[in-house]
Amino acid sequence: MSDDQKPAGTATVRTGGPHISADALKRELPAKFFKEARAEQIADGVRITLDGRPLKTPKKAALVVATEALGQAIAAEWNGLGDKIDPERLPLTKIANTVIDGLVGREQDLHEDLVRFISNDLLFYRAGSPVELDQRQRDAWDPVLAWAEERFGATFRLTEGVMPIEQNLVSVAKVASALSGADAMKLAPVHVMTTMTGSALLVIAYLEGRLTVDEVWAATHVDETWQEEQWGEDREALARRAMRRAEFNAAVLFLELGQA
Repeated sequence: MSDDQKPAGTATVRTGGPHISADALKRELPAKFFKEARAEQIADGVRITLDGRPLKTPKKAALVVATEALGQAIAAEWNGLGDKIDPERLPLTKIANTVIDGLVGREQDLHEDLVRFISNDLLFYRAGSPVELDQRQRDAWDPVLAWAEERFGATFRLTEGVMPIEQNLVSVAKVASALSGADAMKLAPVHVMTTMTGSALLVIAYLEGRLTVDEVWAATHVDETWQEEQWGEDREALARRAMRRAEFNAAVLFLELGQA
């Protein structure tokens, strides 16, 4: 058992950072070494403890979040472990670790990356043909673009195919204003949701109450759904999508619970 797994001192378990590789998954998972995880209110937020010892991030920072709701949810996923510490069963912890260890203080970088997504949004790139697929994209995506124009005064150019198209920077900035002033605890899950969907506009429409989570996910997969109807479902593709949906849902939950 490594120092990070021992119950002495503070409880530190490495669950942040990049996705675990296939080789890592083959290794033996560390044994669960605590009986109870709890969320405790402290002066600067809510910390997580394992048998009374503060949980630490991989870089040894205290795992502290802003809200009681998020703290309780993180404690619940630790309490829900079996006899092994499986990082894949700690999605909220992984996001918190990533934020605390690498994103606090880098809010501007996150914001700028989201601006780049807005400039190259999924909704701008249309199939053109077959006619049925083109119409599905119109039905799912055009109302969101109409909403963005009404809500932000932003208009965007559309194209067929995947070649990049230049957008009006003023329109991009108007939409990006919806994220102005957001801290890393909000921008991080928004960034996860955006990278997984390819559409900042869909995610911002969710943040603004225009779309539900299910509507965002469905709009993201218009092309895949249509192809499955034509050629049949692929079990491996469905399994990959289910894994992505679980990660997407974790980001949504982190976002919803983490805002004071």
